[in-house]
Amino acid sequence: MKTKHLMAMSLACILFVLDGLHTAVAQNGEDYFTVSGIVKDARSKKEMEYVSVSAVGTSIGTVTNEDGAFTLKLSNTTEVKEIEFSCIGYYNARITITGRNMKEQTYLIIPESFQLSEIEIFSWKNPRDLIMAALDKRPDNYPAQPNLLTGFYRETIQKRRKYINISEAVMHVYKSPYTTNASSDRIRILKGRKLVSPKMSDTLNVKLLGGPNMAAYVDIVKNPDILLDAEMLQYFSYKMGETTSIDGQLQFVVHFEPQAALPWPLYSGTFYIDRETLSFTRAEFSMDMKDRLKVIDLILKEKPAGLRFTPEEVSYIVTYKQRNGKTCLNYIYNKIRFKCDWKRRLFATNYTVVGETVITDNQTENVERIPAREAFSMRQSLSQEVSAYFDDDFWGAYNIIEPTESLENAVSRLMKQQNKSK
Repeated sequence: MKTKHLMAMSLACILFVLDGLHTAVAQNGEDYFTVSGIVKDARSKKEMEYVSVSAVGTSIGTVTNEDGAFTLKLSNTTEVKEIEFSCIGYYNARITITGRNMKEQTYLIIPESFQLSEIEIFSWKNPRDLIMAALDKRPDNYPAQPNLLTGFYRETIQKRRKYINISEAVMHVYKSPYTTNASSDRIRILKGRKLVSPKMSDTLNVKLLGGPNMAAYVDIVKNPDILLDAEMLQYFSYKMGETTSIDGQLQFVVHFEPQAALPWPLYSGTFYIDRETLSFTRAEFSMDMKDRLKVIDLILKEKPAGLRFTPEEVSYIVTYKQRNGKTCLNYIYNKIRFKCDWKRRLFATNYTVVGETVITDNQTENVERIPAREAFSMRQSLSQEVSAYFDDDFWGAYNIIEPTESLENAVSRLMKQQNKSK
């Protein structure tokens, strides 16, 4: 029986004391225009987070932040005429590009309702058989040739409710064909920046698993040992959920939870499987916290002597999107919540680490593997001097995840702290 799983893979470390970095690669200059705004539910008028925003007919895209806001940058030479919004359980919505400056507008998406026949609902009585069928279809549904993805990664660390670290980067992700495993995938950092609290009391020498390499290893289709290894399916129970829609396509919904105890913690969550193609389009899963010692053994790589580490949550969202007739990686979200306290101290301190990766472009022709000397090492932590953090043109034409209002406020406070400490 295989014993590989998500946290056994060698991911890059999140290091609270960030020291060391890679060399950033400069971006070529390019003229572009911007489409931006806020996406809301047409009925409730609630801001919609994690909505995919894409330029129709291209592989260019981004996602909305927790405030429903997005910014999409397009080359002035582009022939894109429409922008499309897609979200689970909603009809896809398109807007026409009417000019070179479409900023700060509000866009509405409409919830989708479903009326399916009994035959359609119960066409898969055994959800495990459905998952096996989807696994068999992977060679048809996912890229059979190498892809070079451009992605944006953001990592934030909060101490209680206060941000103490904000790290961001634009990166290349080399994806070998989906007929091979994830060991050949590599990450290359193109440009990045960080902002760290200057207070000594906010410094915590703790190494956790995570970082930009999530784009290589938390791809559950490319790395089935995480959740979809055929030998591991017997250790989960499965239940069909209510049908929903993603990108205008009906989805089978399968809930799963552990039904066995293994030497490492398992996961509970939900798979979304396209009803027509049987491709995995989304997965939401959280680590079983019943045995916290097993969780600690997997996610904690280094801590100071005398520090007590207590995990509270380890959760993931992985989404895929149709590009050129294939289902491709689109977005990864990872949250780790934990408590730390020193022996002989009365109270513990809560920390939250959040990592997000959005794929903003995809090259499929003349793709070359990232050289090992340029690849982001599993031993590195994402860290870089941030002297130009408030430079509005720092990212240039790169598409990123728009910062939330709370994150912008945190940046302002951290900058003031840094200025005072000089």
